[in-house]
Amino acid sequence: MLTLNRRTSLLLLVDLQGKLHPAIEGGPAVVREALRLANLARLFDIPVWATEHCPDRIGPLLPELAALSEATFHKTSFDACRTPAFRDALPAERTDIVVCGYEAHVCVMQTALGLLGLGRRVWAVRDAMGSRRAANREAALARLAGAGSTIITTEMAGFEWAEDAADPRWRSLLALVKDPG
Repeated sequence: MLTLNRRTSLLLLVDLQGKLHPAIEGGPAVVREALRLANLARLFDIPVWATEHCPDRIGPLLPELAALSEATFHKTSFDACRTPAFRDALPAERTDIVVCGYEAHVCVMQTALGLLGLGRRVWAVRDAMGSRRAANREAALARLAGAGSTIITTEMAGFEWAEDAADPRWRSLLALVKDPG
C-alpha cells in the first residue's frame, strides 16, 4: 500500500528531550508538529511510543509528549533497534513505523535505518524532525528517502490515517489540522 494504514501504524517519538530542545533549529515548530502528530495517532487508536537517549544526562522526554506516549524506552545506542527491549517489543502487526524527533541526522535516522533493516516500512515526518543545523536535517531526510523511507508531513499522516471524510473522527482531525498550535 502506498498510503499509511492506521491498522498497521505505530508512531515513534525519538528523543524529544528537554535538554536537546533549546539547541534544535526550529525546535518549537518541531515539538508543535510532534504533538499534533501524537494527538492524531491517539485519535485513530494508533500506538504512540517514545525513546529517551541517555535520560540521566539529557533529561526526560518533554512532559507534553510523555503524557501521550504509551511506552518509553531508554537507550544509549543511537539506533533504538539496537536496544533489545525496544526491538523485542515491536508488535509484528505494526509494520508501518512513523518516526519523528531529535536529532534527525543521528538518532532519528539511525533508528529509521534500523527499522528498515528489520523489514518495517518507515515514514519520516519532515515537519516533526529537527537537528541543530538545517543542513544535517536535510541530509538525513535525503538519506532516509534514498534508503527506502517515505518522507511525509504531519497533515499527510493525519489524512491518510483518516482514510475517508465519512469517518466519525473527521471533525476532530480537522480541528487538529487547523489548530495553529
